Amino acid sequence: MADRDHRRTVLAAAAVTLLVTLSAVAAPMASARPAHEIPVSPATGDLGEPTADGWDDVPAATVALASAPSSVPNADQTSVERVHVQAARGDGRLYLRLQWQDATRDVSADDPREFADSVAVQFPVNASSRPPIAMGGPDNRVNVWYWSPPTGTEELLAGGAGSTTSFPESSVNASAVHRGSGANATWTVVYTRELDAAGENRTTVPETRDLDVAFAVWNGSNGERSGQKAVSEWHYFPFSGGPEGPPYQALLWSVAGVAIVGVVAVTAFGVHRARGGMR
Repeated sequence: MADRDHRRTVLAAAAVTLLVTLSAVAAPMASARPAHEIPVSPATGDLGEPTADGWDDVPAATVALASAPSSVPNADQTSVERVHVQAARGDGRLYLRLQWQDATRDVSADDPREFADSVAVQFPVNASSRPPIAMGGPDNRVNVWYWSPPTGTEELLAGGAGSTTSFPESSVNASAVHRGSGANATWTVVYTRELDAAGENRTTVPETRDLDVAFAVWNGSNGERSGQKAVSEWHYFPFSGGPEGPPYQALLWSVAGVAIVGVVAVTAFGVHRARGGMR
């Protein structure tokens, strides 16, 4: 009888231990990435085109967008709520792929009442500090990679609203495609730039430091232009692999899981001994 109780106790402890361990492991797997982190994968092959096969292996982060604070008319009436971002690094280049839903392909701004779809990526010039989100500041400027169908790709420098200037020669390339129809139609834009692109006031892509990044999207058919745009908060590429990254978090959860298992095992052993002592 004592042996049967012992086996039941051991089996119960094993079952509880298994459930607790699975819970401890599953939780970090579901939310291992910090909220504002955009993962960067090794680039496999040429990712310079939006439809390149290699993008299938690059994880995407969904970045929330909201109307940018602005005094321009209808500034709070933007229509794009999120953009999916993929990033890869390899062969001396950084690749960014942005994809968002847009039912209409607005590529012309020839008429004063026409506005083209556009997208932009913003980086600090000085990657060691975070500038004001709205186009940087006089002492902490930003680089902007801007793409729109009528103008193509532009590389910009800004130190606050109304201070935007263009680089004489852009170091950024972009390729775009609009596919699908209706509610399923999307824009996909790929930016590429050499990691060590030289130039004064040009963002240096760090090798061992995280890099802040922000995004903006304009929907031309909704009359969006200039300060009427959907923008993100600051996010970052985890080039440092530091304490905010998944390895550190996964390690903490692993330690917590082992500790929980230990507590359950000791408790089960104590219960078993208590029952033995009562007989």
